[in-house]
Amino acid sequence: MNDDRKNFPAVFVSHGAPSLLLEGGPACGFLAALGPRLGRPKAVLCVSAHWETAAPEVSAAPRPDTVHDFYGFPRPLYEMRYPAPGAPALARRVKALLDAAGLGCAVDPDQGLDHGAWVPMKLMYPGADVPVLQLSIQHARGPAHHLALGRALAPLRGEGVLVLGSGSALHNLRELGRGDGPEPWAAAFARWLDRHAVLGDAEALVRYRDKAPSGARAHPRDEHFLPLLVALGAVQGGGTPPRGEVLYSGFTHGNLGMHAYAWT
Repeated sequence: MNDDRKNFPAVFVSHGAPSLLLEGGPACGFLAALGPRLGRPKAVLCVSAHWETAAPEVSAAPRPDTVHDFYGFPRPLYEMRYPAPGAPALARRVKALLDAAGLGCAVDPDQGLDHGAWVPMKLMYPGADVPVLQLSIQHARGPAHHLALGRALAPLRGEGVLVLGSGSALHNLRELGRGDGPEPWAAAFARWLDRHAVLGDAEALVRYRDKAPSGARAHPRDEHFLPLLVALGAVQGGGTPPRGEVLYSGFTHGNLGMHAYAWT
């Protein structure tokens, strides 16, 4: 980690099921310890798997709502709020960076925080006193596009902004609930991901569906993997090879990967 915070790390976390906040467990404890470990950023730009748009959009609500974008969970989860301030000025900065890179970006003045953002933020920064905004993903544009998004956002790290990708290291909901630990195919994918994340191997990670063992099985759809590429790109765009670190490695609900990484 970069202790002087001249360049804040870029981080990817697996946010798990919304009920993570109620269930507790090792992954929950890891996220609760992560905020103090990273230190307090000036703001968090969260790239969540759960806000998809056709073209890039950034949220600019001064007080973003807590969006309960799920169903069938215990009532206490729907009563939770995360009343962190937004960051309209930073939203304009994000738009300017993406526009300058030729990627384009619209500003959404009303978008709230979906559970991919507020669940990990509630654990990492429980005081809800760190400004937070979101950048959408564009599933149809694929992995390389999201790496490019991250590269365009690289200057933010030197401005004290935490670029936080929030998705899932493995996300195949049809494969959940098969015992206490991962099946061999899931463990093999996780080992591959750990190795290439530490190497900062953008080429392999962009092509993970072809290069990783059981890549398409681990992610039948890309949306929970794409935030990882934005975070990696935010360091790769800094002009020096990224140094990766496995922050957490583990599973919940059988094959749901809860791994987390940081790049500096």
